[in-house]
Amino acid sequence: MLGFYELQLTCLAVFCAVALFIDHRTSRRQGPKDTPESRLENGKLGSAAGFAALARQYLAVYAIVMGEYCADWLQGPYVYSLYREQYKFPERLVAVLFVTGFVSAGLTAPLIGVWADQHGRKRICMAFCITYTLACLCILVPWLPVLLIGRVLGGISTSILFSAFESWLISASTSQGLPQQDLSTILGRATLLNGLVATGAGVVSNQLVATTSSFASPFIASGGLLILGWTVIRSLWTENYGSGGGTNDTTDIFQMKRLGQALHIVRSDPFLLALGLTQTCFEGSMYLFVFLWVPSLQEASATFPAVALPLGYIFSAFMISMMLGSLLYTVISSRSQPQSGSDSSLVLHAKLSSLVCAVSALALATSVRSKDEHVRFWAFCAFEACVGMYYPVQGMLRGSLISNEHRATLSSLFRVPLNVFVVISLLTGVSSARYAVLSASAIMLAVSAVTTALVIVNRADGITADENPRTA
Repeated sequence: MLGFYELQLTCLAVFCAVALFIDHRTSRRQGPKDTPESRLENGKLGSAAGFAALARQYLAVYAIVMGEYCADWLQGPYVYSLYREQYKFPERLVAVLFVTGFVSAGLTAPLIGVWADQHGRKRICMAFCITYTLACLCILVPWLPVLLIGRVLGGISTSILFSAFESWLISASTSQGLPQQDLSTILGRATLLNGLVATGAGVVSNQLVATTSSFASPFIASGGLLILGWTVIRSLWTENYGSGGGTNDTTDIFQMKRLGQALHIVRSDPFLLALGLTQTCFEGSMYLFVFLWVPSLQEASATFPAVALPLGYIFSAFMISMMLGSLLYTVISSRSQPQSGSDSSLVLHAKLSSLVCAVSALALATSVRSKDEHVRFWAFCAFEACVGMYYPVQGMLRGSLISNEHRATLSSLFRVPLNVFVVISLLTGVSSARYAVLSASAIMLAVSAVTTALVIVNRADGITADENPRTA
């Protein structure tokens, strides 16, 4: 007989498969739309071929290495368990290890951004595969100095992952002259693919741990995938830069001038400030969720520690929830095609961003108020569904509001307050303060939802198509 989590995973998988089938059939019944497929049927081969090539190049890499993606997801359920249960570290030391990674990410984020814009985003993405492979190797050594080095490398890798990869995609899309709907389609498919791969990875990781009796085995598998990712990037991607990039400027290694320009742009643009607030609140809450969901469910379980929770299956259920969120985004974006240019797309995605933050706040608040294991599980599934919508929505907003000149730099700058928020929360958010951290995250998400609605949605009508900052 299936256990509770195995049953929920099966039900979610069936529901997701049915939803995908219905969406596919509904799309085929609708009339002609401005999609890559319809353009191909109408003889517009250049645009359709460009979309297909870019989608293959990006999604192939995304499925292997992208940030909480295939490499990370193999590890995801077991980072906390490896430190806490196998290495027998106290919870406070586990928090210090997590904090080390976020401090490293916060300190290196501005430099990673400017280096990506100046020296090439493809090159920096290839460096990610190397640094994260080394991080995976370090985590196999249960000696604190080596583990700290691994966390530092992991922080550097995270800074690359959440700035350079998306920046490469948006710049490549713009340079090929693809419409925004194509970019939206790729981002939506990427998150859907992420959930699909991660679902399988959760099951694989569960089997790896069961077979080897070691929480370290998923990290070995991740290292192999990252090497494959380096090979794919090197073979399929072309290089792109920010403004003035590609030159061998050795007079300003840390690119302080470019960094100063980016800081001035953010300070003077309320849209970017609201965008940065959303990134800080949502992704900060997401990282804290990664740290807290395991002990939260364990605490609510009536059978733990006598019966261990099936972390891999639970994680796969979260990933299917994320797929459903991504699918919902795809349905909304394809059924709500803006008719008046990029500004309507901006308003649509700003509304979706506000909605995602509001629902996420409600989900986390529910997990705090309820002590029932099953209610917490479904609240966490709702949060993961919001994650599935968040990534393509936020990617489209960044593509609309951030110019190519400083794209990776600004994306990295937004990660500085994000990492500060996570570090402060982790230093206080262990043991009895766990629920205070989740409550604070819910409040921050609610504030972000209101801010996005007031700043971006209400003021977007004042932007004309010519003023749109998105450039090639």
